[in-house]
Amino acid sequence: MSGGLLVAGTTSDAGKSVLTAGICRWLRRRGVRVAPFKAQNMSNNSAVVVGPDGRGGEIGRAQAMQAAACGVAPDLRFNPVLLKPGSDHASQVVLLGEAVDTVTAGNYRRLRPRLAETAYGALAELRAAYDVVICEGAGSPAEINLRAGDYVNMGLARHAGLPTIVVGDIDRGGVFASMFGTVALLDPADQALVAGFVINKFRGDLGLLQPGLDMLHQLTGRPTYGVLPWELDLWLDAEDSLAYGRVLGRPAAPRGTDWLDVAVVRLPRISNATDVEALATEPGVRVRLTIEPAELAAADLVVLPGSKSTVADLAWLRETGLAEAVTAHAAAGRPLLGICGGFQMLARSIHDPVESGRGSVPGLGLLPIEITFDPRKTVRRATGTAAGDVPVDGYEIHHGYVSAADPGLPSLLRYADGTGEGARLGAVHGTHWHGAFESDEFRRRFLTEVARLAGRAGFKVAPDTAFAAARERTLDLLGDLVEEHLDTDALWRLIESGPSPALPFIPPGAPQ
Repeated sequence: MSGGLLVAGTTSDAGKSVLTAGICRWLRRRGVRVAPFKAQNMSNNSAVVVGPDGRGGEIGRAQAMQAAACGVAPDLRFNPVLLKPGSDHASQVVLLGEAVDTVTAGNYRRLRPRLAETAYGALAELRAAYDVVICEGAGSPAEINLRAGDYVNMGLARHAGLPTIVVGDIDRGGVFASMFGTVALLDPADQALVAGFVINKFRGDLGLLQPGLDMLHQLTGRPTYGVLPWELDLWLDAEDSLAYGRVLGRPAAPRGTDWLDVAVVRLPRISNATDVEALATEPGVRVRLTIEPAELAAADLVVLPGSKSTVADLAWLRETGLAEAVTAHAAAGRPLLGICGGFQMLARSIHDPVESGRGSVPGLGLLPIEITFDPRKTVRRATGTAAGDVPVDGYEIHHGYVSAADPGLPSLLRYADGTGEGARLGAVHGTHWHGAFESDEFRRRFLTEVARLAGRAGFKVAPDTAFAAARERTLDLLGDLVEEHLDTDALWRLIESGPSPALPFIPPGAPQ
């Protein structure tokens, strides 16, 4: 077969990514060869995929997670267009894994035909190679100001003949109005592909919800395929840092007598915030994102995460008083970690004619290094060791590199060839590697050292925490939720045969 489905949403963060992953895991359990697809993603959370030419390329982190749900290796075609916002007005364009341009409101129309052609071609190749492709939309299909030229939502569905389901987040309120309105704002040809709904994040008595589901069916002629319950354990591999609350996950009780408190600065252009998720899987480690200087002062470990705009976010740190809080934390000998852009901020100086165009600016001066930006972007998988013998895997996505360092400055990590990577000076640590803390033994040793430096003698790492297993449990949970709470027989018929030709038109509809 060559089935397909588009999972659209009433809003961003309605649950499209997790529902797509759950459907993928359910289909894989049925023995279906399934792949995920998102024509265009806008996110600074990305994963590195090795392309057929051996070079590293980027796709959205959510599509890498969905690939794992399918039991297949990530593929650049799973997310052919990735937009990485560097400001409120411009985004880097990553096309089939490679950064090729910068898009603004002014030049998007010129670029859009090329982006759409690439996306359509990638989907056609995937449909030829897999039994089923589960596509994820972006934002909402009812953004009628963007419908002309759309190739991500109903434009994609129309082009590929994809039946579409709309997922809505009931936790935000107004879910019935937004579902009805989503359909009613579409033109007749788009409406003909919207087959039904899924409600996400429901808490309470389903019997109280049922009258609304019945009325929605009567009003639209379309069923609700199921109601997914609120599930606290679904927080790994967030597509965007805004999906996080203040505290990541549900911190398990410590194995020892002390907790470790980790404060992660929520930068305006935070990138790959998923790096700290591995820390949050450890019992006794409380990880929270913050923009409050006082919370940095109380933390055992402060993390400066990745940034798509290192120099601009460094200026923001200074404007908000967070830079002073970071340097005071380090001056007190308390642990500090910089990852990628956060690592670059720790330097004495940053020379950036590329990303910000601001030339040379002073860094925080907490590591005796200089950072220089190169127009060529480093995108690659990385493997090596820490502390001489601890295996570490990760990936790199950055323009900046260490162009000068004091002689004898210890490295935090080492590549497989023995070359040093990152830096450490006292309690200050920095690395360009994303994903390093998913390596279990390295994470345990790092947290043990953090506890020592922070004076948390009662903190004990758990010897049995495995991050890969935690991620796999999440994917299995998504598959379980789909099997238990959706009408999978009806969903299978929809994927196999498409929407009913008798779906009614809901006025007023957008003009064609």
